[in-house]
Amino acid sequence: MIETKIEWSIAIHGGAGGGPERWEAGKAAARKNGLERALQTGIELLKHGADAIDVVEAVVVVFEDDANFNAGRGAVLTENGTAELDASIMDGKTLGCGAIAGVTKVKNPISLARLVMTQTPHVLLVGPGADLFAEQQKVQLVSPEYFLTKQSADDNAPPHFGTVGCVVRDSHGNLAAGTSTGGTSKKLPGRVGDSPIIGAGTFAANDACAVSCTGLGEEYIRAAVAYDVVAQMRYAGRSLTEAVTEIMTARLKPNDGGLIAVSRDGQVVMQHNTPGMNCGMADSSGRMTTAFSLPGGGRPE
Repeated sequence: MIETKIEWSIAIHGGAGGGPERWEAGKAAARKNGLERALQTGIELLKHGADAIDVVEAVVVVFEDDANFNAGRGAVLTENGTAELDASIMDGKTLGCGAIAGVTKVKNPISLARLVMTQTPHVLLVGPGADLFAEQQKVQLVSPEYFLTKQSADDNAPPHFGTVGCVVRDSHGNLAAGTSTGGTSKKLPGRVGDSPIIGAGTFAANDACAVSCTGLGEEYIRAAVAYDVVAQMRYAGRSLTEAVTEIMTARLKPNDGGLIAVSRDGQVVMQHNTPGMNCGMADSSGRMTTAFSLPGGGRPE
């Protein structure tokens, strides 16, 4: 049997946490639609030869504009009732990366993170300085009320690590990853999780894989999860599946979260140790799937 060579592949996540049985009526349909729109955006770009980094940004923007996910418009609020947004992006070809944390008026944080990568010598900008940079770069700004959605104001919503992310292997063989979030509900103002931390929530390197994480940010920072996947492939000779499984079962605790990853040969791995994780994948062979939870958390049998 001749195996079909994978020209490109993509994986997305819309956050780990509780399963759809805990959601209010209509939430499952809205999130499924959001996952499919984000995935289809990436598929169309990849079919036409787009670069991985461009695809990652475009897909995450779709999530950020959808109030059903905890990123951009749907971001959860701090204990003061304000939105503080974080994002990061990384190019596996160059190891170029950019990130922002604690921005309060940027419509699409992932695009600002990319501008940090391309327009500054820095990797991470935070708080008022990042907001000022957004003004200087003339990205689209919004009022604080833009983030006051029904979801963000729901005090009784079940815990859901609704970070969004995307990993891509393009037809040129390049990898990229991006992650965006509103953080944790009722967080202390100024709290920053793993999403904007390169090596914790996001990492990409063409010689190994691209990774985007979702979960309890503090735990992912402590374990340097995104880089650990790469390190295990580089230095321990593990496959992508072996590396991710080791981290999700031995390095992280049950209910910490999940991650998505794509290897340099286009293999996609998605795993979670929470009851659910909104996720999806597609590749050039025609495969396309979305899910709210993976059998066995996506781990191999």
